Amino acid sequence: MTKMLTVNELKFMYRNRDVLQQIGFSIEQGQVIAVLGPNGVGKTTLLKCLNRILKPREGTVMLDEENLLDLGTMEIARRVGYVPQRVETGRLTAFDAVLLGRRPHIGWDVVPRDLAIVDAIFRKLGMEALRLSYIDEMSGGELQKVAIARALVQEPRVLLLDEPTSNLDLKNQVDILTTIREVVRDHGIAAIMTMHDLNQALRFADTFIFIKNGRVHIHGSHDIVTPSVIEDVYGLPVMIGELGGIRCVIPGACKTI
Repeated sequence: MTKMLTVNELKFMYRNRDVLQQIGFSIEQGQVIAVLGPNGVGKTTLLKCLNRILKPREGTVMLDEENLLDLGTMEIARRVGYVPQRVETGRLTAFDAVLLGRRPHIGWDVVPRDLAIVDAIFRKLGMEALRLSYIDEMSGGELQKVAIARALVQEPRVLLLDEPTSNLDLKNQVDILTTIREVVRDHGIAAIMTMHDLNQALRFADTFIFIKNGRVHIHGSHDIVTPSVIEDVYGLPVMIGELGGIRCVIPGACKTI
């Protein structure tokens, strides 16, 4: 596989507080990476640094031999799709909200290809019934699906998703993560997702980054996801078993105070 994105020595600070230190990893074409770790360790900050919503103090983010940190906002948007945890609403239909994702590619006006791409994503995500619904009247789960669709119509090389299933019920979680895997595979792109659900991560991700104290604690494929690594990162003993051919994390008892 071809390395698409390589992050080297990334550092970010809020005022004088180190949030990310010497972050480094790479992702290959067709891969999904799960970024894991407890609350407050910098997972969301990392995603925002990768597409320069936040500007790192040091480091490089190389995509196809270009440093994203040197590019303009619109140039980054042509290469990187981003789905935040919280999606802003407004008096727009779902179709218009998703069509806004084509903005980095639109010239003077919307062309038939833009409309065809939006139509295709609505079909792929099973969202046809939402096309003319207003996003300020949607449930959290429906709004999350619109945000993911908007990122996909950008036709990005890399897709960044911050807790993409946080507002979805179990069926929609599986549907969305399955769709992300299919899009990554079929379109030859890559995805980086922050996640809290270790079991969903084990099922849908190829590689894993565990972050602890603002640093990469460990990075690798399925064999690095062990009870000792999870306890080191989360401070909770776990067991890992297999059910129906799928590895599962089973939490142990929490320490009592």
